[in-house]
Amino acid sequence: MAKPFFRLQKLLRRTQFLLFVITAAYLMAGSLLLLQRSRLAMMPQGPRPAPSPLQALPVAAVALGVGLLDSSSSPREGHKLLLGMDMLRRPPRAEPRLGPRWLMARNSELRQLRRHRFRHFVSDQEGALGPGSHGGDPKVLKEASESQGSYMGCFIDSVQDRTLKGAVFYDLRKMTVANCQEACAERSYTYAGLQYGAECYCGNRLPKRRSKAEECNRECRGEKGSVCGGLNRLSVYHVGGLLLSSTKRRTVTYRGCFRVPRNLTDTLANSLTQPNLTVETCSRLCSSKEFPLAVIRGPECFCGYPTPKFSLHDAVDSSLCTWDPETPGWGDYCVVYQTPIQDTRCIDRRFLPNKAKVFVALSSFPGAGNTWARHLIEHATGFYTGSYYFDGALYNKGFKGEKDHWRSRRTICVKTHESGKREIETFDAAILLIRNPYRSLMAEFNRKCAGHLGYATDRNWKSQEWPDFVNSYASWWSSHVLDWLKYGKRLLVVHYEDLRRSLLPKLREMVAFLNVSVTEERLLCVESNREGSFRRLGGQPREPEQAFTAEMKALIDGYIRTVDQALRERNWTGLPREYMPR
Repeated sequence: MAKPFFRLQKLLRRTQFLLFVITAAYLMAGSLLLLQRSRLAMMPQGPRPAPSPLQALPVAAVALGVGLLDSSSSPREGHKLLLGMDMLRRPPRAEPRLGPRWLMARNSELRQLRRHRFRHFVSDQEGALGPGSHGGDPKVLKEASESQGSYMGCFIDSVQDRTLKGAVFYDLRKMTVANCQEACAERSYTYAGLQYGAECYCGNRLPKRRSKAEECNRECRGEKGSVCGGLNRLSVYHVGGLLLSSTKRRTVTYRGCFRVPRNLTDTLANSLTQPNLTVETCSRLCSSKEFPLAVIRGPECFCGYPTPKFSLHDAVDSSLCTWDPETPGWGDYCVVYQTPIQDTRCIDRRFLPNKAKVFVALSSFPGAGNTWARHLIEHATGFYTGSYYFDGALYNKGFKGEKDHWRSRRTICVKTHESGKREIETFDAAILLIRNPYRSLMAEFNRKCAGHLGYATDRNWKSQEWPDFVNSYASWWSSHVLDWLKYGKRLLVVHYEDLRRSLLPKLREMVAFLNVSVTEERLLCVESNREGSFRRLGGQPREPEQAFTAEMKALIDGYIRTVDQALRERNWTGLPREYMPR
C-alpha cells in the first residue's frame, strides 16, 4: 500500500513543477507582446516605406538569413541579427545602405562569407522564379551595361558554329566585361562576346542572329550588374577605342620575303590596291576581315592563310621584295606579315567521343615545356589534353581538360610530372618530353616565384632559395627520365629543343604516336599559333652563365652524362650536343 502512494506523490510533484514552468513561459510571452505593441504605438504615423529587397523575399529567405546563414556566429552576433531584423521595419535613412544589417560584421572575412552565402541563396531563388525575377531582370542588367556605352545586344551562339571565332579564354571567378574587352582589343578584334558568365570570345564581325534581351540573363562572375550572356547566348560588346599600352597590344610580325605562288588569286584574297600602300594599312584591312596573314606585293595587299601551296617555309633574300616597276620580275616576290588575328582553322577542340583505349601520358620534368606541348597537341588533333593535377590558370586559358579527372580517358593524353614504378605503369604509353636541365630548372624556378608568365626577381636568384632549389630538383630531372626509360611500356622521346627547331616534323611524329590523322592545313594553322598564351613576356630572362655556380654546374653535368648514357643503352638518340658539358 505504501508503494503506490509514494508513486502518486512523486507524480503530483512533477505536475506542479510542469505547471509552474508553463505559467512562467506564458507570462514572459505576454510581457514581450505588450512591450512590442507599446513601441509600435509610439512610432510616428505616416505612409509606409517601400519594402526593402530583404522584406520582398519569401519567408524562407528571411528565416534562412537569421538562422542558417549565420550559424557560425557568436551569441553576441546573434543579438545583432535580431536587432537587424527589427531595424528593417524602420523608415529608410537618407544615406545609402550597404545591405541587410545581419550581413555586417567587424571581421572582414566573416562579412564576406555572409554576403557570399546570402547572394548564393538569392541567386537560387531567382533561378526558381525565372529569368525575369528580382536581381536577374535583363532590363536592369541591360541598363547597367549600356551605361558603359558599348553593349550591342544579345545574340544566338552554338558550340558547333561559333558566332565569334577569335581568341577564347575563361575565368570562372573574376570574369568582367572590361577584362574580355581588353583581351580582344589586345588582339585587334572589334567585338567581345561573353557567355555563361565566365567565357570570352572575340571577333570582327557582328553576329547576324539576334536573340531576345531576356535570354542574356547571366551576370558576370566578377562584375555585379553586367550582362555576360546565357545558355548558348552571347552578350556582345564593342571594343571601341580601348586604349592599351604598347606592351599589351599585339603588333604585326614580319614573316619574310617569299616567291608569289602560281595561282595567287586562288590562294589569297585580293583585298586592296593603292599607290602608297603601307604595312599598317594592309594589316588593318586583313585584321578586319579576320585573316592571319597580310601579304604585300608592290601596291597590292592580299589577305589569307598559310596553305600547302603557300606554306611560308621557303623564305628568300629580302632584297628581292623591293618594289620597282622598272625592275624586271619585281612582281614575282611578296612580303608577308603576321597580323594579331588568330588563325581560327585549328582552335576547335572537344573531348574524345569515346573513351581512349590506349592511356597515354605526356610526361616531363617541371619547366620542360609540357604546357606548350599540350597547346600544340590540342590544336593539331582537335582534342583536349588532361592533367594529373588541376591548375585554374591553365583552365582559364582554354585547357578545359584540366577539370576532367585524369583517369576519365576522355582526353588525348594526360600531363604528368610523376615518376616511380607504380605511377608510370598506370599508363599504356607516353610521350617523354626532355629539356636541357639548365633551362628546365630556371623555367620551373621562374614559375614557382612568379607564375606561368613572370620572371623571378634578382632577390630570388640571390637568396638561399635558389641553390637549395637546384640541389633538390637537379636529381629529380635525372631520376624522372631514368624511371620512365625503365618502367615505361611504350615511349616516344621528344627533345624540347628539336620541337622548337623543327616544329612540324616533330609534331607529325607526336600526332602519329597518338594515332590521330590531321590535315596539312591544320598543322600549318598550329604553326601560325605556335606560341599559345603561355610565353613569358616582359622582364629580362636570366642566362644560365649568370645563374649557376661552378658547384651547381658540376652537379648537373654529372646527371646529364648519366641520362645520355641511359638513352643510348636503350637505342635512343642521346641528348642533344648543346646539353653536353664543355
